[in-house]
Amino acid sequence: METLLLIAVAGFAAQLVDGGLGMGFGATSSTMLIALAGITPAAASAVVHTAELGTTLASGAAHMRFGNVDWRTAFAIGIPGAIGAFIGATVLVRLSTEAARPVMSLILALIGLNLMLRFARGLTQRKLADKPHSTTFLAGLGLFGGFVDATGGGGWGPVTTSTLLSAGRAEPRRIVGTVNTAEFLVTLAATAGFAVGMWNDLVANLAGVLALLVGGVIAAPVAAWLVTRMNPIALGGVVGTLIVFLNLPVVLKFLGMSDGLWVVRVLVLIVGAALSVRGVLKARSNSRAASEREGATVVEPDTIGNHV
Repeated sequence: METLLLIAVAGFAAQLVDGGLGMGFGATSSTMLIALAGITPAAASAVVHTAELGTTLASGAAHMRFGNVDWRTAFAIGIPGAIGAFIGATVLVRLSTEAARPVMSLILALIGLNLMLRFARGLTQRKLADKPHSTTFLAGLGLFGGFVDATGGGGWGPVTTSTLLSAGRAEPRRIVGTVNTAEFLVTLAATAGFAVGMWNDLVANLAGVLALLVGGVIAAPVAAWLVTRMNPIALGGVVGTLIVFLNLPVVLKFLGMSDGLWVVRVLVLIVGAALSVRGVLKARSNSRAASEREGATVVEPDTIGNHV
């Protein structure tokens, strides 16, 4: 019962993160499942992806209702993503627990580092490019994102959403809606891969799946409220820091670098805090600059007119 409660807490926390950032449910919940509930990496990824069958389906349906889905991009990235996820799940199932733990921790640590660096730059508005992404680019991104998502217990959003947002070729709402809709295919394929390789373990952890779902459902309205109150850049930096904090020591210990892990943890917290503060300040600076540009654009015609 205590383990199920911890899993529900993991689902609650992960949904708060995902509701605030549009990414991070898998990476956050997988990290917490391994660290707090003590289940194996393969089981953690299987539980997360099975629970996400419900959350991604609901999310995709909501985005379709609001017209946030580009179906060309969704299929171009989702089908290769599903292939990558099935392969990733198959690979993870075949790794021993001892081998899977550092591999999964390394992937999660890299995802966390990506979040730290991404939000340290601040969220900036970019002029949208006219040329759409090529099918080859989307297929490669989807394949890689799906593989990372299955083997790392999460990562579809940090890999694909961040890349597409950085490219600036679509509105943010369309990118998030399209990626979330495509994620259902990725989750379905990953779950199928885990079901083939570890059906008995998946059935044994069915209660964990339900606990994760319950925690996520309870957190959903709270996340919707918090996202209007909290700074998303600061939240993203904190989440990235937490993921690195929990996973980097596991990788270093596997490499035989067990001495001074507490120093590493302290450094991660210091660097994470500094990057988060930098991101918030950078975003404020960008916002002021954008406001000044808009003001200049509005005022200039009147000024010219007064001098004519």
